[in-house]
Amino acid sequence: MTTARLAPRTALFLPASNPRAIEKARGLSADLVILDLEDAVKDADKATARIAAVEAVAQGFGPRLAAIRLNGIESGEHLEDVAAVAASRADFAVLPKAESAADVAQVARALGKPLLAMIETPLGVLAAADIAAVPGVSGLIAGTNDLAASLRLPPSSGRAQMGVALQTIVLAARASQVWALDGVFNRLDDPEGLAAECGEGRALGYDGKSLIHPNQIEIAARVFGPSEAERADARALIAAATGGAERYEGRMIETMHVDQARALLDRI
Repeated sequence: MTTARLAPRTALFLPASNPRAIEKARGLSADLVILDLEDAVKDADKATARIAAVEAVAQGFGPRLAAIRLNGIESGEHLEDVAAVAASRADFAVLPKAESAADVAQVARALGKPLLAMIETPLGVLAAADIAAVPGVSGLIAGTNDLAASLRLPPSSGRAQMGVALQTIVLAARASQVWALDGVFNRLDDPEGLAAECGEGRALGYDGKSLIHPNQIEIAARVFGPSEAERADARALIAAATGGAERYEGRMIETMHVDQARALLDRI
């Protein structure tokens, strides 16, 4: 499914059970707010969190997109979540631990609204291309924490050990022209590390970053956006191009490069 909206650079997860966090999010600059009903919410609070999420998206988040993350398919809360989110004003639903196109298709049909599928397990990675192609799926989100655990990576491992999986998710998203959002960065007091990981994600082809703290928004938005040098080069390339293959600033360019430059400027 091709989505007409520009992909978010920043997607902030927050517990739907935390009213203060929800209210604060209305004034934040995140492109997408994801109200979480799954991991961030205690079992005893699931029902009230569901009600709070529906009420929150009804009030809206200004210019920001809003999504609600469902409990997983195997959860006893899943069907109630689907019914509530389907009737809500959420722009998107988020499905955790997507592992098969058939299951994702069933959820997408029941929701009747755009779905972001989280790829968090080896089965999910192997099925990512089929999942991305499901009608109603607007994007894939790399669930790097769960993916690292399910791959049995030691705690000392870095993202390099997930490189094949991370690139597979991007390939799947691009094949179906849907969004690809990178996984969260856990170290809240390491802005340099966050910036480096955002740069790595952008270099892999991800559109944006999923986040777990408001302090991460500015860094991710900056790194996933074009730099001034990139913007200037894109404008100059477009102005210089006359059609067909030609020499520009010591390199060969053609229509594809002009299209890339225009796409970059659209991200401003």
